[in-house]
Amino acid sequence: MVSTPIGNLEDITLRALRILKEVDLIAAEGVSHSRKLCQKHGIKTKLISYNQHNQRRRGAELIRRLKSGLDVALVTNAGTPGVSDPGALLINQAVEEGIQVSPIPGPSAVISALSVSGLRAERFLFLGFLSHSSSKRKKELKNLIAEQRTMVFFEAPHRLKSMLMDLKDILGDRQVVLLREMTKIFEEIKRGLASDVLKQLELDSIKGEITLVVAGGEKKMDEGFIDRETQRMIKRLLKENNISVKDMATRISEEKGLPYRRLYKKCLDMKKEMETKQVS
Repeated sequence: MVSTPIGNLEDITLRALRILKEVDLIAAEGVSHSRKLCQKHGIKTKLISYNQHNQRRRGAELIRRLKSGLDVALVTNAGTPGVSDPGALLINQAVEEGIQVSPIPGPSAVISALSVSGLRAERFLFLGFLSHSSSKRKKELKNLIAEQRTMVFFEAPHRLKSMLMDLKDILGDRQVVLLREMTKIFEEIKRGLASDVLKQLELDSIKGEITLVVAGGEKKMDEGFIDRETQRMIKRLLKENNISVKDMATRISEEKGLPYRRLYKKCLDMKKEMETKQVS
């Protein structure tokens, strides 16, 4: 399992180059893509296709070759095989057949993004691509409201803005770091609150590979926990004083997807607190 560059073709280990030259066969997610890497580094090993469309048929063929004594390197278009890319099925097939599988470490979009994010990275959660469907994506994000670890997502350019809007609406206006085309000529990093990054993208025609690093929640959610963004919203509505507490809780519940009872109690508590301060 050979890790290959996520962009810049120079980002590959000496060991990976040696292995790719020594093996009998390179199974590549994209043959034409991997051929450029091979040409850059003088690798003449034969390439064959192994991807999500042919992995079952081609996997059986690779296992036969491995059992005959050949050495095979598996590579993807970028990064490490098996991480949001084909690889897991072949590994399991090899393990079942008693074939040795070795990792050849190298570039990782996840670790590279975390390293420059400035967000806490001693504990993090990698989530890859969320659902293509906005409704399903929102449900997935709701399950992350209480997550305290830094989160790393992959996203397609055409879904990036809707993903950020859903993220802001569900998780609140958190700190995010958006990395586009990492290690390539047009590498770009945008930082700030989700709302700030969205504004920066308003006029952009977004292209390329996207990695998104998102700050974890500041406090573990308990029965009465309401995030700071929602608390600011409650405070603003209380100051406006033009709707009832019941209507306020209903409105925020619908907008944020948070439990009505929890919001109603928080609205009452904050209203009493504001009234006490005014009296004193």
